[in-house]
Amino acid sequence: MAGSLLERETMQLDSRRLSSPLGSPVQAEVFFPRLTVPFCGHIKGGMRPGKKILIMGIVGMNPESFEIQLTCGDSEDPPADVAIEMKAEFTDKQLLRNACVSEKWGEEESAIPYFPFIADQPFRVEILCEHPRFRVFVDGHQLFDFYHRVELLSSIDTVKINGDLQLTKLG
Repeated sequence: MAGSLLERETMQLDSRRLSSPLGSPVQAEVFFPRLTVPFCGHIKGGMRPGKKILIMGIVGMNPESFEIQLTCGDSEDPPADVAIEMKAEFTDKQLLRNACVSEKWGEEESAIPYFPFIADQPFRVEILCEHPRFRVFVDGHQLFDFYHRVELLSSIDTVKINGDLQLTKLG
């Protein structure tokens, strides 16, 4: 339902603001052409303490996995540093996190109090950047902290999303 509503809405970029048909402007922090998966969008000004990335969507009908990455650009060769990669794996009900700096992956983290994603259901992920860490909330509940491995926060300027989900809103 949310996907069809989104398809009917026409978002217009006008002097760094997004306007919905309802006329309510929203300050654009993440610039994106369309909410299609795979998705790659620019984070205006990069990350900094106090900045939040909002990702809303609907999990696929028979999901295997999806992933969300915050990266330092979108270069493929050499690959961009990955400040945080979150991979939801539905068969094992795990939410794996890691980072890749200078083409070297760090130690993977997996501990969470519960697996928050359900097939064919909407979700809301908020990634709050704090001085020492990312604090991640799903549907309003804090799920985990991920301590920064990329030191220059302002270089984290790209969000990438891929897998078994439909995006409905980014901000």
